[in-house]
Amino acid sequence: MPDPRPRYMTPEGHGALVNELGELGRERERVVRGVADAAAEGDRSENAEYIYGKKRLREIDRKLRAVSQALDAAVVVDPREDRGDRVFFGATVVLEDEGGETVTYQLVGEHETDAARGRISYRSPVGSALLKRRLDDEVVVKTPRGERVLTVIEIRYE
Repeated sequence: MPDPRPRYMTPEGHGALVNELGELGRERERVVRGVADAAAEGDRSENAEYIYGKKRLREIDRKLRAVSQALDAAVVVDPREDRGDRVFFGATVVLEDEGGETVTYQLVGEHETDAARGRISYRSPVGSALLKRRLDDEVVVKTPRGERVLTVIEIRYE
């Protein structure tokens, strides 16, 4: 059963999903042609191209359904739209830990995460802990290494 909650995503993330849907559709057409050609060769029970093609079609169809469901539930939110002094989807948040180290995260949709770029899901443990926080709020986050206390030192929408 699909998740009934809306799936927030940035315009960039929405565009990426639309592109992925198009790519999957084109790949599906190529695989269908390959399966039809392989089926025309005769005995399907020992035809590796036919068997692999059918398996690949199932994978593509599963991915098409997942991407379509994500797009159907999508609520596109522009991260540049300022939402005040609280952390909401799309916010870029600068945090400071107990040792004075800072880290910057942007809250994005689940399929848009990119740790190297500091983009985390708003549904992740850190992301969900940050939602609705204000400047100077402390956030306790459970990590594999134990609990961390982080202080919100900057919130921006860009």
